[in-house]
Amino acid sequence: MFARWVFASMKAQVCCLAGISMLCLAASSGEAEPSKELRVGYQKSGALLLSKTSGLLEKALTPLGYSVVWREFPSGLPLLEALNGGSIDIGHSGDAPLLFAQAAGIPFQIFAASNPSPESTGVVVPKDSPIRSFAELKGKTVAFARGSSSHLVVAQLLAREGLTFADIKPVYLEPPDARAAFEAKAIDSWAVWDPFLAAAEVEGGARLIVNGAGIGGHREFYFGRAEFLRANPKVVDAVMAVLSDTGQAAKRDPKGTADFLAEKLGISAGVMERSELRKQRYFAQPISTEIVNEQQAGADIFFRLGLMPKAIRVADVVYASHTSTP
Repeated sequence: MFARWVFASMKAQVCCLAGISMLCLAASSGEAEPSKELRVGYQKSGALLLSKTSGLLEKALTPLGYSVVWREFPSGLPLLEALNGGSIDIGHSGDAPLLFAQAAGIPFQIFAASNPSPESTGVVVPKDSPIRSFAELKGKTVAFARGSSSHLVVAQLLAREGLTFADIKPVYLEPPDARAAFEAKAIDSWAVWDPFLAAAEVEGGARLIVNGAGIGGHREFYFGRAEFLRANPKVVDAVMAVLSDTGQAAKRDPKGTADFLAEKLGISAGVMERSELRKQRYFAQPISTEIVNEQQAGADIFFRLGLMPKAIRVADVVYASHTSTP
């Protein structure tokens, strides 16, 4: 079970997180007491949820005088809105919400990203549908969540086929509503990400016609209020170390991780295990030129299709102290 590595991590790795072992020594001598708060926005999946459960972030930040306040959000867009309103300091999201947030002028910076998992997003049709390719969806209904990573995937697939949103019939639905419409055959297709994609395949009578391979990274991004990140580089270092440690623990116990997340998401362990086979977005790495270019390609497609009010330059929102080159 997931709990095996949670408690092992808490016991053995509190003072062994990369880059902060000296800070742990300071904490043990009583030199620092929490007097400030790091307000973390998280969703009910991913590395931040695992870090919350393990308690490692609290242990890592105590030497810096920080306690941690966790605030849960249903998806990336409301999380970014909360950051804009000043109620959280850092958070995580998929790719597309960040593009819309940047275009809207929200003052954030991205300091890390997961490894890519393009196969964990895609477009499905009912198993008995005659549709075999994305191009055959011209004139058909395609459901997806507005502003989500699936919105970006649909835009990328349209661009690859030389089509626009005028060539399909978009239906904007969040995953629970989209699944109900899909199973009722009220829509022709559904673009969605894991674990909802795996649930559609395993339980919802869906057949995958295309995934995100070759069109984008489909990464998880970690970001914060620009002013907060610039003023607290040691906090950023500690968060990066904890995310790295969490990723290693999840990799060591994939079944336990899947079982834990299945319970949190209210889905079957079988669905979660299928999802975890292709969605391993737990590791955090500094923002590289390759990652910036991936995001920029998505931003350019959104702007070209008229979905963003202005062109953006993704490099402008990269946390400079964690920018690297391939």
